[in-house]
Amino acid sequence: MGEDLSFVYVLLIIVAIFVLIVIGKSVRIVPQTQAWLVERLGRYNRTFEAGLHLLIPFVDRVRAQVDLREQVVSFPPQPVITSDNLVVSIDTVIYFQVTDPKSAVYEIANYIVGIEQLTVTTLRNVIGSMDLEQTLTSRDQINGQLRGVLDEATGRWGIRVNRVELKAIDPPASVQGSMEQQMRAERDRRAAILQAEGIKQSQILTAEGEKQAAILRAEGSAQAKILEAEGESRAILQVFDAIHEGDADPKLLAYQYLQTLPQIANGSSSKMWLVPTEFTSALGAVVAGLGGETPSAPAPAASEPRRARPRFQSAGLVDPAEALAEARRQVQEATADATTAGQRSGRPFDPSTEAGQHPGAPVPPPAAPPVQQAPPAPPAAPYAPPATTTGEPPAPQQ
Repeated sequence: MGEDLSFVYVLLIIVAIFVLIVIGKSVRIVPQTQAWLVERLGRYNRTFEAGLHLLIPFVDRVRAQVDLREQVVSFPPQPVITSDNLVVSIDTVIYFQVTDPKSAVYEIANYIVGIEQLTVTTLRNVIGSMDLEQTLTSRDQINGQLRGVLDEATGRWGIRVNRVELKAIDPPASVQGSMEQQMRAERDRRAAILQAEGIKQSQILTAEGEKQAAILRAEGSAQAKILEAEGESRAILQVFDAIHEGDADPKLLAYQYLQTLPQIANGSSSKMWLVPTEFTSALGAVVAGLGGETPSAPAPAASEPRRARPRFQSAGLVDPAEALAEARRQVQEATADATTAGQRSGRPFDPSTEAGQHPGAPVPPPAAPPVQQAPPAPPAAPYAPPATTTGEPPAPQQ
């Protein structure tokens, strides 16, 4: 009896273990990122998606577990010949994704190796139609062509190629040296252009500033000259108003007019000057003030006739030095004549008194004759009068 119970217990344990094994082989949990291919008796039966699935023990089996996520595969550098017969080394990276697990398993033995070989072949065809410069500058174009060819070829494998990237394009060492020199020259050229642009902008700004400063200085100078001219104009007007209101002595004005002639002649810019027509009347006033005839003065003696004074010409262009010498000579003659006339009339001559005497003031009585009279001034050298413009003949010399 005890042996029978022991046998029953052992049998129950074996059955339980068998049931557990069957349950373990029948129940399958598929992850979210995978797809399982199930074969029944060696033939494809179905594909398990993510979730819980049951298999028939000893009849169904899982053939392959395919990853459905996007996969990244980097291939080793491949030597490629360009159209200008240069060998370049290119590293490629492919991003692909399995869209049909059944085709990826049953259409090709190893789709990773197939993608690699197809990429190398397509890359050599694309690069072989380009030169080195196009290869270095047309990466996007190369990537697009590779992706189009690979996507079409791997479509029947249940694989979609999303992107193809060129990691590195390494030209030969000799070409790399030339490229470095070219890049260095290009950088130097750009630096020179930028420096020239900076200098140009700086000079433009400096010129604009100098222009504005010159304009402001010119405006200030013009304003100052305008104000100075207005001030001088007002001063001249005030002086002339004072002269006319004060009834100034014309003899004094004529004398001061003669004193300004040397200043005009000494000017560096005065080469020729214009003698006004009023000069004759002004000089006549000086001569009359210094010794001209008056109603109370006696007539000069007949034994010493007076030389006729020549008249000044009308306004015309003359040399400043000659005009000044002529004016001085006529003033000396007028002074000598006035001195002689004063000695004969017995009237004392005081230049300071005569210079400020008003023409309408009463003449003081003659003073007593001096003890010793100064000798008369020697007669001046004969003077040839200039041609007159009034139409009157010059006075004859005696």
